[in-house]
Amino acid sequence: MSLFHRFTHLDTLLCQTSRYWQLVAFEARALPWDSALNEWLMALSDEQVTYLDNHPLQLQQALLPFIPQLGELDPLLLLPQEPRARHPLPFWLSNGIKGRKLLQLQDFVSHIDEHHYPVLEWCAGKGHLGRMLAYDGAPHVHSIELQASLCEQGQHSARQQGLPMTFSCADVLRDDTSGYFKQQQHAVALHACGRLHQEFMSQAVNAGCEKISLSPCCYHLFTDSVYHAMSDAGQQSGLRLTHSDMKLALQETVTAPERIAKVRKKEVTWRLGFDALRRDITGVDHYVSVPSVNKAIFSGEFSQFCQWAAQQKGITLPQQCDYSAYLVQGQQRKKMTDRIELVRHAFRRAIEIWLVLDRALYLQASGYDVSLYEFCDKQLTPRNILIQATAKIEESTCAR
Repeated sequence: MSLFHRFTHLDTLLCQTSRYWQLVAFEARALPWDSALNEWLMALSDEQVTYLDNHPLQLQQALLPFIPQLGELDPLLLLPQEPRARHPLPFWLSNGIKGRKLLQLQDFVSHIDEHHYPVLEWCAGKGHLGRMLAYDGAPHVHSIELQASLCEQGQHSARQQGLPMTFSCADVLRDDTSGYFKQQQHAVALHACGRLHQEFMSQAVNAGCEKISLSPCCYHLFTDSVYHAMSDAGQQSGLRLTHSDMKLALQETVTAPERIAKVRKKEVTWRLGFDALRRDITGVDHYVSVPSVNKAIFSGEFSQFCQWAAQQKGITLPQQCDYSAYLVQGQQRKKMTDRIELVRHAFRRAIEIWLVLDRALYLQASGYDVSLYEFCDKQLTPRNILIQATAKIEESTCAR
């Protein structure tokens, strides 16, 4: 199936099923679907919800009687996996890179395997990826990073390790970075967020880079509230993705340790309980977010959290307040929102593939042969999609 036909089929399916995924669970006061689906969801135990949420294939099968379009998803979401041997690294190169991150980098590098063209590394941090590529045989790596301190650390490490690297400090969303991109170059970006990787793609295309390799991440960051598609097909779509929709694509995560999951459950319950209290006090009947806070607050009392949250939102709480009743409301709403999110989560990979295909079609229309892969196992990172683009050889060049 061509990239275009895959995109148009997936686009149609997402438009047809938007009522199942294009909503904000925290806003809902009741399950929003037909009675059969609602009854099935509420009959699930919390343990069943957690299991299905962590097993996408079983979730899809379980929802199939209620949402038959899910049966069409598999061939649209399937990407080839090409496991490649991780290149062994000396201790001095891998030192300081945490376990899963190190394996992600090694798997990414094994798919890049650049020995001919100089490399441009985008949003480089300390240049861990660039140093691996340089060690692996790239003739030179030019690493672009926002934070001067990280550039200094990266340059120091590269010099100390004898690796052919140069760092440039730049705000890639504000500074003119076009001069960094060259035609005879391989531009790479691993997990650059939202508009950062979109800017990277545009600059690489404008320069006519021979090769472009990227793994997108956090599609909503640094972007407008409604997504602006990159490809012609995306721009003609009837979908209007919001930040909330694009965040859905990121909600497939590696299973959190039990301790972290427990704190997260309490946090969501308390936030929903406070939201019920706030609605009663203010009469404003829609969800209002409360800022992030140090997790230590959730080892205290629910009443203390409510007092803190009320202060953040400029709300005066009544002296006599039945906090226990609002905590029960929070627990009830947590049960409901978990089940709304469970249905939405059946579409999270579909949203991500739609966004990836939009980028792939943009590169294809710009004169590139484009391939999509899963470059590592999902247990290392669910953001495991690699877009590889190689400039097409013009016929006149072939003739010569």
